[in-house]
Amino acid sequence: MIPAERVIVALDVPTVDRASALLDQVPQAVFWKVGLELFVSAGATILTELKMRQKRIFLDLKFHDIPNTVAGACHAAATYGVDLITLHGAAGKTALQAAQMAAIAGAASAGYAAPKLLAITLLTSLSQRDLAFDLKIPLELPEYVLHMAMLAQESGLAGVVCSPQEATQLRQVCGHDFVLVCPGVRPSWATAQDQQRVMTPAAAMRAGASYLVIGRPITAATQPSEAFQRICDEIAGVP
Repeated sequence: MIPAERVIVALDVPTVDRASALLDQVPQAVFWKVGLELFVSAGATILTELKMRQKRIFLDLKFHDIPNTVAGACHAAATYGVDLITLHGAAGKTALQAAQMAAIAGAASAGYAAPKLLAITLLTSLSQRDLAFDLKIPLELPEYVLHMAMLAQESGLAGVVCSPQEATQLRQVCGHDFVLVCPGVRPSWATAQDQQRVMTPAAAMRAGASYLVIGRPITAATQPSEAFQRICDEIAGVP
């Protein structure tokens, strides 16, 4: 893949109009993320627009519920022709397996190729302290993330969403074909904001990331197209 195909730009905006403006401002971007805020606000309208513009879609709704509900949601999501769908690994193996089967069926019913399902390992806004004190999970953070990744792989999912700080270990254990989508990526010239476990784009690629999810360093920039290109240039030399 060329660098522009490996950077997923996060459309973390509240309206279709603002999303459309960003699509116009960064025409060279191939892959776009639609998250909770925009999807709740705009529904499938933004997905239709992205498909019309021949963009790839990362539908990042992080489903987390009982298996039947998660499966139904993934079946419905797959009918939109999206490329990646997220659900929480903490939903458990039964939910992950049911979601995988449902996504395949949903895509087929609409005439699309099956999307890749990705399990959320641990949100990048959470730290080791949060894991131990707030969530009362006694594992070390890298061990917990690895466990969730292995659960996803055993359940038949294509990959996970993880911090780039855990990417090297997951790549070594889960193999070359396992998809690692990494938020928490911040260029050296951008602020970390609410992300706790961050890494620069080039470092994240060297660590083993398949795709980088980057929002505000691009979308909040004075010249979003230039910011996107600057990140592409940074990762261009990374295999």
